Amino acid sequence: MSHSNHGAEASPLGRAVAYRDTYAPELLFPISRQIKRDEIGLAGDALPFVGEDLWNAYELSWLSPRGKPVVAIGTFRVPASSPRLIESKSLKLYLNSFNQHKFIDPALVRDTLSHDLSAAAGAPVAVAIESLSRRPCRMFGYPNGVLLDEIDIDIDNYVTDPASLRADGETDEVSETLYSHLLKSNCLVTGQPDWGTIVVRYIGAPIDRAGLLRYIVSFRSHNEFHEQCVERVYCDILQRCAPRHLAVWARYTRRGGLDINPFRSSGHYPSPDNVAEVRQ
Repeated sequence: MSHSNHGAEASPLGRAVAYRDTYAPELLFPISRQIKRDEIGLAGDALPFVGEDLWNAYELSWLSPRGKPVVAIGTFRVPASSPRLIESKSLKLYLNSFNQHKFIDPALVRDTLSHDLSAAAGAPVAVAIESLSRRPCRMFGYPNGVLLDEIDIDIDNYVTDPASLRADGETDEVSETLYSHLLKSNCLVTGQPDWGTIVVRYIGAPIDRAGLLRYIVSFRSHNEFHEQCVERVYCDILQRCAPRHLAVWARYTRRGGLDINPFRSSGHYPSPDNVAEVRQ
């Protein structure tokens, strides 16, 4: 498996790729996080956040030793401190390569996934799998906070602009959670739309809610991967509004049997529970 710092333009995303149904870890395509972090002034050894990228995989299957298919749901937690993210189409192709491969038991599947994903990301990736025969349940819910989407405002800017972000430093600190279902960005390679719900939780001077909503909508024509969008939002809010504590996470709708849910925090807030957004 190559771990060179390829850019997104070299990925299999957006290109016809032959379907492989026999185990092929070399299909994983890691991309250096630093390439896009340089654009927002982040040094890899001095990140202003901790966090993870939570992946849910709904199309995971392999063969038992006797050739009988097993189907399962997988969750993968990639630390934000890892030097590389994993391009989503390559992960889908890699998971497909399990389809005709025989594994002794689910524990070996889990260990294989953890080994390969950790090697690609350059840091330990936590893996959990649940066979559908065990009847796993999916939790759905909404953030416990204030929905911004009903604010009555005019919007005419769909190019990312942090200028609308502001906080009222003349008033007392607040602790609140604000969220919106209006997040839309576009794939960095294909330009296809990515849809999601974004949540901002903070302690600090009150953030102007209309300005935050305008800023979220300004991603509508922005081309970047899910993880990169969340880091950009985090850094823009931190710079423009200077909260004492901050967390930003997004739950993106699934594509190719995968959903990606990046979380970034100043460290005060723990990772949120894996509660699905209704569109997932």
